[in-house]
Amino acid sequence: MISRTTESAPDPAGIAFEIAELRRSVDVGFATTRGDLALLLQRADQAEKVLAEHDERIHVLERARWPVPSLAALTAVGSMCLTVWQATGR
Repeated sequence: MISRTTESAPDPAGIAFEIAELRRSVDVGFATTRGDLALLLQRADQAEKVLAEHDERIHVLERARWPVPSLAALTAVGSMCLTVWQATGR
């Protein structure tokens, strides 16, 4: 035969206290998570702003650069013309 021990009835005040502690722990966890997410969002916004600034700087530099390939081609054509002119004896 199996003997059973009788358990005392749970204390309602103790249960209410434990539920309140659990709720407080969950609230603190959610507040921490919200704070961490807000910080990550702020950092992402700052990184996006920095990337946009760098992209704008790159576009400005690309528009302001010298046409190096065109100058190189003109120099080569000029050198070739000078060489042909000297080769013909003039």
